[in-house]
Amino acid sequence: MKKKILLIVNPISGTKSKVDAPSLINTYINKDLFDFDIRFTEYPGHATQMAREAVDEHYDIVAAVGGDGTVNEVARSLVNTPTALAVIPCGSGNGLARHLFIPMRAKEAIDILNDCVIRKLDYGTINDYPFFCTCGMGFDAYISQKFAEAGKRGPTTYVEYVLREGLKYKPETYEIQDDQGVTFQKAFLISVANASQYGNNAYIAPQASMSDGLMDVVIMEPFDILDAPQISIDLLNKTLDKCSKIKTFRSKHIHIHRSNPGVVHYDGDPVMMGRDIDINIHPGGINIVVNAHADRSLRQPNLLQSGTAQMLNEISVIREDLTKRQRKVMALGKLLQRKLIK
Repeated sequence: MKKKILLIVNPISGTKSKVDAPSLINTYINKDLFDFDIRFTEYPGHATQMAREAVDEHYDIVAAVGGDGTVNEVARSLVNTPTALAVIPCGSGNGLARHLFIPMRAKEAIDILNDCVIRKLDYGTINDYPFFCTCGMGFDAYISQKFAEAGKRGPTTYVEYVLREGLKYKPETYEIQDDQGVTFQKAFLISVANASQYGNNAYIAPQASMSDGLMDVVIMEPFDILDAPQISIDLLNKTLDKCSKIKTFRSKHIHIHRSNPGVVHYDGDPVMMGRDIDINIHPGGINIVVNAHADRSLRQPNLLQSGTAQMLNEISVIREDLTKRQRKVMALGKLLQRKLIK
């Protein structure tokens, strides 16, 4: 019996037109295996509504043809249902698709859909908002808000905001509670990852897995302008977890308390939340079409990337040690100066 597929196309996601999407789908989808329908979104939240209706109509698969925002809208209606999610990436970041090794070319992504290998994978919630890639607060949420307000998509716009706002952003202090107890952290950002990357191969949590029943919690400590190049390199080299400015741990649940309400993000979409935030993982809660031929070792850094990370960290440690010694010398000099004046 053929499987029923609904393909939901977001015509304004990413930076490229989707007018040729129906033609590509019609050309490359396996019509011997699938009966399929194609629908376009018309307003924010429309993909969620259509996916919910697809579940009620017993579709086997709903494919999100768009970026991470479209994927999230579709997927939130598919959690804890028999209907599986598929992704044909057409966004500006495509974080979930890249984590799952779904090709960026539409034809090759449709080939993965034709293979129809489905796995039960984890998803998360932040104050009951589902996320499938990452959620967080601090600088990345602040930039998500600026990016959403810009009205202009693409990695260039994102990088522009990061460079413009990064050194002006003031870190906050957070109270973080998990199964191990309570800690207080001053952080530039806190990212909670179900998948390994933000998108565009920027790996915020290189070791994150969507099938381990755990979230990777990434705390980026405050840093100065000299640390910024190292952090940027580590993000792209899959070695951020080795950076001296990063603390990571895994958990099934965390509660975060902050001094003031503010913006958080889930899969890059900003939303205002209060001072108390609960983040949970839901193991095996969603069926997803995966790339059965993917080489998962590619998520690990190669020898050159690991060596670069180690060298940069050693330089950072030496620089921090020299800075601390300089401060001690300056403090001693001021103390001696005060005593001589007396």
